[in-house]
Amino acid sequence: MNTINISNVKIGAGQPLALLAGPCVIEGLERSLKIGREIKAITSRLGIPYIFKASFDKANRSSYAGFRGPGLEEGLKILKIIKDELQVPVVSDIHCSTQIEEAAKVIDLLQIPAFLCRQTDLLYAAAKSGKAINVKKGQFMSPNDMKNVIDKLREGGNENIMLTERGATFGYNNLVVDMRSFPIMRSFGYPVVFDATHSVQLPGGAGTSSAGNREYVEYLTRAAVGVGVDALFMEVHDNPEEALCDGPNMVYLDKLEDILKDALAIDNIVRKHK
Repeated sequence: MNTINISNVKIGAGQPLALLAGPCVIEGLERSLKIGREIKAITSRLGIPYIFKASFDKANRSSYAGFRGPGLEEGLKILKIIKDELQVPVVSDIHCSTQIEEAAKVIDLLQIPAFLCRQTDLLYAAAKSGKAINVKKGQFMSPNDMKNVIDKLREGGNENIMLTERGATFGYNNLVVDMRSFPIMRSFGYPVVFDATHSVQLPGGAGTSSAGNREYVEYLTRAAVGVGVDALFMEVHDNPEEALCDGPNMVYLDKLEDILKDALAIDNIVRKHK
């Protein structure tokens, strides 16, 4: 398996389990920095490589009135401050090719949202940036379909690639995680990430917004790590009930450390077995 480089973090063969985490969307500098600072403290105690995550724009909200974030210009300013203060890499979503040039000046890991994972021009342009790329598997995609996504990125000359499982559509307003997807996608030779919080999302389940079942995050995390993953993705908030986006599936900040301790214990067993 390839080992990919995201600034000072390495993910892949022989590397420790990493974490991509932060609030769903940037809710201003102060709160985002507070959440990131506490996550870094937790991951430092546990020896987990950490990448801060927050979106500058959530372009696929259920409702036109849904909060999308501060936008590209202001969002990148905030991410740059967080990156410099916490001394960690940052990841954020890109939604169109025109965002890539500016985003790549700050963002260490460009993330392709699940709904856009088949967009050839977007994938190719992201690959040409030279930045590491994390592609979320579409809810409508089989794990085997992601081989074509990798091929598109490689056409752009990029081998710094990760694939993320975030659940597959299971009827209306529901997702299910097929644990077979992890070994299938890992067989392509690139690191695989489990998105533990979007996997418990109920898309559009609240009518004008998504609902979620955060109480299942810990169980699915343990299961995914037991199958074998290279990193975890979690959206985390100090008070999800106040969150401006995806609150019902975000993890409470004060619950994160216990979830990660369990994940590390299982990961150690899996690695010894291998």
